[in-house]
Amino acid sequence: MVDLDILIWLALAALVAGWVDAVAGGGGLLQVPALLLGIPGPGVQALGTNKVASVFGTAAATGTYLRKVRPDMRAALPMTVLAFIGSLIGAATASSLPEDVFRPVIIALLVAAWIWVAVSPAMGSQDRLRFAGRRHAVIAAAAGALIGFYDGLLGPGTGSFLLIVLVGLLGYSFLSASVTAKIVNLGTNVAAIIVFGLGGYIWWQVALVMAVFNVVGAVIGARMALRRGSGFVRVVFLVIVAVLIVRLIVGW
Repeated sequence: MVDLDILIWLALAALVAGWVDAVAGGGGLLQVPALLLGIPGPGVQALGTNKVASVFGTAAATGTYLRKVRPDMRAALPMTVLAFIGSLIGAATASSLPEDVFRPVIIALLVAAWIWVAVSPAMGSQDRLRFAGRRHAVIAAAAGALIGFYDGLLGPGTGSFLLIVLVGLLGYSFLSASVTAKIVNLGTNVAAIIVFGLGGYIWWQVALVMAVFNVVGAVIGARMALRRGSGFVRVVFLVIVAVLIVRLIVGW
């Protein structure tokens, strides 16, 4: 069993991670490093435990958002289905594929997205959809598959990647994108839990304690985002993506 002081540290990390993830994604930036430092075993066990803690917070945030914001199912449904499949594949290869293979590409994409959002203050202020009909669904599905694979393989920053696609590529507001991102992220987390659970890579006692605190943080974060709107989500998004870029450069 984990020492009490380490468990308290992990619970606090889960609380803050739940808030961050609910507002702009990127809660794994806190939870995964905390788990890597706090529990013994291979890194894949930290990924599996993180997924269980996160899925409860994501579900709580999704429910909170849905009370006020209705997602566009033209994006939410195909993204969730393909992201679920992608996450299954990513999680299945998580123990054998080194993250360094993807790190340079991920950093370049994040830097480009950060600059794009930073120099476009009107981006994400309201829905301005760029595609219609089948093309909209196909682009959403393709993006969901790629992001789902990344989420199953590594995870941290998945919510931020979803916001990048939904706001920057598809044209949703940050607030509308947040609720869709939560639905998709819920699907990727469930898929990863199935694979990690079957492989025995989840420390359930720690995961369930962290899940309680992740839920509290997620509900607070979602309510704050709903109250303050897209502008607030945009600012938090820029901060989280900047931190994610730095963490990827220096390593976990």
